[in-house]
Amino acid sequence: MRIAQIFTAPNQLTLLRLAFVPFVVIELLDGRYFWGLALFVTAGFSDGLDGLLARKLRQQTLLGQYLDPIADKLLLSTMFLVLSVLRKIPWKFTVLVFSRDISILAASAVLFAISGLRDFRPSIFGKANTFSQIAAVFFVLLHEVWRPRWITIARTTFLRATLAFTIISALHYILLVQHRLRVHAQGLAEPSAHEVPPAVNPS
Repeated sequence: MRIAQIFTAPNQLTLLRLAFVPFVVIELLDGRYFWGLALFVTAGFSDGLDGLLARKLRQQTLLGQYLDPIADKLLLSTMFLVLSVLRKIPWKFTVLVFSRDISILAASAVLFAISGLRDFRPSIFGKANTFSQIAAVFFVLLHEVWRPRWITIARTTFLRATLAFTIISALHYILLVQHRLRVHAQGLAEPSAHEVPPAVNPS
């Protein structure tokens, strides 16, 4: 991996998103939910922008493929943890989010160690889960700033969606891991085209 990949515009934006995390936490712990919301929205905007720049500038890198989801997970997991500490999100949601992410990380490490698999692109359920988490955090923060009934309903809806998609995406990932391991095992079992077949002992 070339060090120059760090200095591409998309990866710089991703690193900037990582730098936002402690400042968002500080604002929330100090009770400044408006500024915490503003920083969270800015971080989310940078997430969309870095993907757009990577495609437009043709600066899609291996580092970016790993760094971008790490930044997303770190931001969202931190938000769920802090908001649960502040009693804005029930702990059951945070426990499920962390359990799913840790399990997927462990399974990915095992797959890489066993079979060398590196392709862990998110499924449609994983993308839906990420969207639900982002929306849930957004409306939880917005609810602390402005409290009309529709925001209360949206907050509850997306927290429940997060609960559902966390479970569904985790189960789907388990099935995907099993499928990839079966394919890998079948590939190892098939004789190589270059192998010489064993001699047949005539009866």
